[in-house]
Amino acid sequence: MALEEVVIELMTKDFILWRCLHGGPLTKDSINQWKPDDQMPWLDFRNRNVPLLENITDACGACAAVARKGDQIVGILRFYPKGITTLASAGGLCLQQEYPAGPMTGFASTDFASLYKSGEKTLVVHCMMTGSPSQKENHYQRKGIGKRLVRKLIEWAHDNGWEAIEAAAYQDLDIIYSITGQAGKSFWEKLGFRVIEVSQEPAFDELDDFVKTMKEQAQVSGLAIDLIKNKYIMRLELT
Repeated sequence: MALEEVVIELMTKDFILWRCLHGGPLTKDSINQWKPDDQMPWLDFRNRNVPLLENITDACGACAAVARKGDQIVGILRFYPKGITTLASAGGLCLQQEYPAGPMTGFASTDFASLYKSGEKTLVVHCMMTGSPSQKENHYQRKGIGKRLVRKLIEWAHDNGWEAIEAAAYQDLDIIYSITGQAGKSFWEKLGFRVIEVSQEPAFDELDDFVKTMKEQAQVSGLAIDLIKNKYIMRLELT
């Protein structure tokens, strides 16, 4: 795949990407299509997420950068003002989960404009995904698209008066990216972000299949097992 075929741009209300790329690239038509026997409450998510993302876009100018190849969206980086992410009704802001992992149903009616005007000028990266990392074949991963998405965000944020960008990160393990859509610590460091906070992820204390895979990947890469529990808050100053 030639990188010049992929265009990086801000998401607009012309094509609201109200769900993510776990099933592969999406178009204006395919985003509203799903199998009749699919157990996911897609219609409920669409009815909740579209007005929410439109409201945030109207209030703040943008809330995502996308990678487009032709009519397909093949990558996305979602970001929100920090003042929005800290609201209780925002939950975890995951668009494909219900509250508390996702936002409350009525969250779209929040007055984001006044919150944006009075709040601190920090943007928080929610997630980033290129191609569909959960699928066996991902032709868009490790092609530099993620870095291009972040650089687009940095450029836009700087030009629109934002003072900083923050992102949560863990160690550079494939399993974390495929499940959470979050890039590793070294990815952000290469783009100029620095660690401002380190905490322990309680969920990583459980010995489930996810954690077992993390430990296996850490051993293969020569990473100390204790480090896989670390959650890093990365920050880039724009002023």
